[in-house]
Amino acid sequence: MLGGGTDKLVTDERKPIVLVVDDHRFSRTVLSRILNAAGYRVEVAKSAPEALEQIRHCEPDAFILDTEMPGMDGIELCWRLREQARFRITPILVCTANEDRHLLRSAFTAGCDDFLVKPLEPLLVVARLGGLIKKFDYYKQLERVRADLARYVSPRIRKVIESRAEDPSALPLPQQREVCVLFSDIRGFTALSQCIEPTELFRAVSQHLGTQVECVYAHHGYVDKFSGDGVMAIFDGEEMTHDACRCALDIMERVGALPPLSDSNSVPVGVGIHAGPVVIGNIGSGDHLDYTAVGETVNVAARLCGHADPMDVIVSQAVHEAVRSSADFAFGKGESVLIRSLTAPVTLYHLRRHTARRSDSVAKRNNH
Repeated sequence: MLGGGTDKLVTDERKPIVLVVDDHRFSRTVLSRILNAAGYRVEVAKSAPEALEQIRHCEPDAFILDTEMPGMDGIELCWRLREQARFRITPILVCTANEDRHLLRSAFTAGCDDFLVKPLEPLLVVARLGGLIKKFDYYKQLERVRADLARYVSPRIRKVIESRAEDPSALPLPQQREVCVLFSDIRGFTALSQCIEPTELFRAVSQHLGTQVECVYAHHGYVDKFSGDGVMAIFDGEEMTHDACRCALDIMERVGALPPLSDSNSVPVGVGIHAGPVVIGNIGSGDHLDYTAVGETVNVAARLCGHADPMDVIVSQAVHEAVRSSADFAFGKGESVLIRSLTAPVTLYHLRRHTARRSDSVAKRNNH
């Protein structure tokens, strides 16, 4: 049964761990020899309860379970493993002394991936286990890539991409929607770049943008894109204007609390907010697409941001009308101004946190 030796198939620096669960000492020994010869690291358990105890302290890359153990058998153990999120897709093979269809049906229903028939043929054991582990490794690589991409792609775009899983040829049609758009921008960035070491400036900008992103998601918005030294964020839903205004004020407080780059160089931010209709959809070619919002609302928000002074939040009349009754906000007198690239004057308002609310917020932070 152990004849016809196996070539060593596993060459990775980290040997995959296979947990063999079998109440028969001879079977455990046979499997251990086969798997060790193929380059696997083998752990053994004499029973299902012992196996459940072992996985509290380690995470095997695969399992080989005997179907006929006293007490909890391999099929019930397979159910227990699949109930744990970390073992939902881990390769599981079951060993059986016969190919009883009812038994195998129960094993596959429990979630096993394949089966082995005793007496074990080494070549078959290694081939079936190796194929499953390769698929498992490929899946883990995809998950790592997906997790890395998630840091670069907004949750909204991820949802659009995932919605195409069933029909890859279908792209979402452009939609006109009412949203609130927030633009932020670091004031005096060009001057800062001329007097601060590039690596230090990059670190500071990254820290500031990270703080702003956290504020956006904390207030139910999403980042549409980074615009150099600022962000474009979109808020939707019934509370979109309130969410955007609270977000902007939190950005001011949190950015203002960050340490300056040097004794004389702070990194002030300006914010502009406007609400209105936009068209949201894919822009670009088949090889490179951007799912974004376009329209006059976006342009006005960007221009308001450009008009803001350092550590200043400017909102449009539409935003002011939507939130002025809120006790959270205070506004200066409306100003009618001409803004670059807009043909008609616009009325803008400087947004501040209501003094009483600001005092409560500061007190809460100090208590924490």
